Amino acid sequence: MLVDGFGRVATDLRVSLTDRCNLRCTYCMPPEGLEWLPRADLLTDEEIVRLVRIGVERLGITEVRYTGGEPLLRRGLPEIIRATADAQVSLTTNGIGLARLAATLREAGLDRVNVSLDTLSRETFKTLAHRDRLPDVLDGLAAAAAAGLGPVKVNTVLMRGVNDHEAVPLLRFCLDRGYELRFIEQMPLDAQHGWTRENMVTADEILARLSEVFDLAGEGAEVRGSAPAETFLVDGGPAKVGVIGSVTRPFCGDCDRVRLTADGQIRNCLFAREESNLRDVMRAGATDDDLAARWILAVKGKRAGHGIDDPSFLQPARPMSAIGG
Repeated sequence: MLVDGFGRVATDLRVSLTDRCNLRCTYCMPPEGLEWLPRADLLTDEEIVRLVRIGVERLGITEVRYTGGEPLLRRGLPEIIRATADAQVSLTTNGIGLARLAATLREAGLDRVNVSLDTLSRETFKTLAHRDRLPDVLDGLAAAAAAGLGPVKVNTVLMRGVNDHEAVPLLRFCLDRGYELRFIEQMPLDAQHGWTRENMVTADEILARLSEVFDLAGEGAEVRGSAPAETFLVDGGPAKVGVIGSVTRPFCGDCDRVRLTADGQIRNCLFAREESNLRDVMRAGATDDDLAARWILAVKGKRAGHGIDDPSFLQPARPMSAIGG
């Protein structure tokens, strides 16, 4: 079992399948893109499956979420899902290519999907992502719902002066189609290290804007459990909306996540600056017992919280695109 020094148990594994992405979102990377890891540094499909199985069969992992970069760029994704479907398997994607793959991934054993959608404006999408691909994302959402990957969840980051006026339209869009919307505070995980608290649209601001139009009723801690989103019934339910206040409403005390990067590093926190290398010891001949022991040790060193409000806080060297959501 993966237990940290504060008694928190990690049961939710986030696996980054690649550091590559087919969008260049403003809040994640610069317009010119990033230098990608050499392919030889990335875990192979077989190595990913082996590590996930160790987590599930030996360490108490019950949920596995595949992320990126963009996980749909991984050609072996259906086979990876099929080989690890003993756990609850979900996927976070920007939606490009999902229309083509949704049914295949569902057949392979995928349970749920989260799709990033920050705007309903085609022009704003092009500004944010440097690609004219909004119709592809919308098609991907519809295909996911049709394939039974429900409830389909939508992840939205609001940016001041860019798309913060779209909170209400985005919620209406999701309500009309049966999607569950999650607003996420922008976090200090951009490659440019340009994040500032002043430019971040806070959870309180988001809820205030939504409450001008909708009646929101919080579901409470007993419903939330270890989930990062505070959820609210909209106009009496059953539809709901979530707000993930990672910065202003941290949930570190209930966090049950651990992350495996595309190059085989264990990260015990999204904001960790330390990593534990499983790839190299695995390639050097480590047994499953050796890898499990190293993984356990990595989680034991997890800190009490992310420390964003601490004056000594330093942003991780890896941006979100290289860590995974």
